[in-house]
Amino acid sequence: MGKPSLNSISSSHHPIHRPHTFNLILMEKKVLIIEDDREIVDLLSIHLHDLGCRTTPIYDGQEGFLEASNNNFDLIILDIMLPNMDGLQICQKLRGQAINTPILMLTSKSEEIDKILGLETGADDYLTKPFSIREFIARVKAIFRRIQLSREAVSQAPKANPMLRFDNLQLDVDKRKVMLAGKRIDLTPKEFDLLYLLASNPGKSYSRQRLLNLIWGYEYNGYEHTVNSHINRLRAKIEPDLQQPTFILTTWGVGYRFKDD
Repeated sequence: MGKPSLNSISSSHHPIHRPHTFNLILMEKKVLIIEDDREIVDLLSIHLHDLGCRTTPIYDGQEGFLEASNNNFDLIILDIMLPNMDGLQICQKLRGQAINTPILMLTSKSEEIDKILGLETGADDYLTKPFSIREFIARVKAIFRRIQLSREAVSQAPKANPMLRFDNLQLDVDKRKVMLAGKRIDLTPKEFDLLYLLASNPGKSYSRQRLLNLIWGYEYNGYEHTVNSHINRLRAKIEPDLQQPTFILTTWGVGYRFKDD
């Protein structure tokens, strides 16, 4: 199926004069753009440069994955339909390597399942073509703003307990490592974040929407299925009996909580 070119971005939002550089928090940010439509890459690069970002364009999925794996970036803009390796695979592989760089996923598809898959593989935000350049800029700024607020919260907060222990389950917060009965459990970044949030607040019930907002950092209305999938995968990895969970409990009519006894 052919990919749209500049029509993928609404022309009605292409001002003749580009926006002034925002001095928010974007100076000297490194952005990797993995997109095989060169016209789209050029347009996004222009506006990212106006935001004070330095861009690296890659037009091939496999090459983009290697670039993201071997270098540090502040943001990855990732198209789904790519030659040699699609964006969902790239996102999944990066998260599997514990690379937590924020990912803004682009796609010309608009089906609900694609959005859900994009979020479940670890994307931080999702933008469907055609999109306006102003919306794109707003999403980029929002991602960097969340990073800054998160860093400020961490720097100002009291030193957290670096170890959480519950029976034979242990979380090493600094190393983002989970041990169960002396055996290491491999979790994706989002799975670890979800487990850490719940385990840090035993007995506190969270709705699915609240978990979406806290863990994914964006209000994905209607994507509670993403939380359910992550909870199910977490339980499969740490619970001895899926029919009677020990650690992650269901609060009926509300959402989920971590055991508090």
